[in-house]
Amino acid sequence: MAADRQNSGKSAAPGDRGSQKVAPAKPDWADGLRALYDSVVHEPLPDSFMDLLDKLDDPPASDPR
Repeated sequence: MAADRQNSGKSAAPGDRGSQKVAPAKPDWADGLRALYDSVVHEPLPDSFMDLLDKLDDPPASDPR
């Protein structure tokens, strides 16, 4: 009964376990999808893409007009 009087009329503090939201459980396929994404992100760029990026980094040629 003493606990009831302590908590009556008070909302839970942010650090209280009762006020924490529980993250939903991850589906079974989530780890596989993350691994696939990480493998694609870490793939090296093809040489043709690197050449294009190098051309875009170069300053534009002066206009011969």
